[in-house]
Amino acid sequence: MRILSHTLGILTNPDKEWKAIRADKHSFAQVFLSHVPFLALIPCISGYIGVTQFGFRVGDNVAKLTPASAATLAILTYLAMLIGVYLFGEFINWMAKTYMVEGNEETRHYEGTALAVFVTTPIFLVGFIGLYPNLWVNAGVTMLAACYSIYLIYEGIPILMNLSKEQSFMYATSVVTVGLVLLVTVRVGSVILWSMGVGPIYQN
Repeated sequence: MRILSHTLGILTNPDKEWKAIRADKHSFAQVFLSHVPFLALIPCISGYIGVTQFGFRVGDNVAKLTPASAATLAILTYLAMLIGVYLFGEFINWMAKTYMVEGNEETRHYEGTALAVFVTTPIFLVGFIGLYPNLWVNAGVTMLAACYSIYLIYEGIPILMNLSKEQSFMYATSVVTVGLVLLVTVRVGSVILWSMGVGPIYQN
């Protein structure tokens, strides 16, 4: 599928790939549903395997989650990722009007959704690190992926949205801010769910 071919290109040659993505005129369903539901499986499945088969170290002990508990957390994480990327794209689309992005509503909606989809790709792909559930390794790798995603935002907006450097810098900064707010919101939501009894259950 053509849209999936952008996944590798956005990592190896982002400038060229952003131009190709702009040239594609897909619908929201094509750009979102053909990409996010599949890539979001990577961290969820990897994390499930990691915490049930290998476990993570707590002090001198290796802790593993029960399959049922891990499956519940994986499903909730999966849904949170889908909703998070969707909302991220909608915020980008909404801000497009403020920064006077050219084009009709349908075109802006595709471009905003495409930006949200492809800048989160590195974070999804490094989800394989969940097979080795070490807190510091996972945090370090995820941080590097997040930094590259931020780079993609600043690199992609002037190309994808056809904006000047001044406009694109302010727009990109706003997008990064929204992304960070959404990330914090997901984290807070996780804590609330844990407090309601949907937390991890460890194997004996």
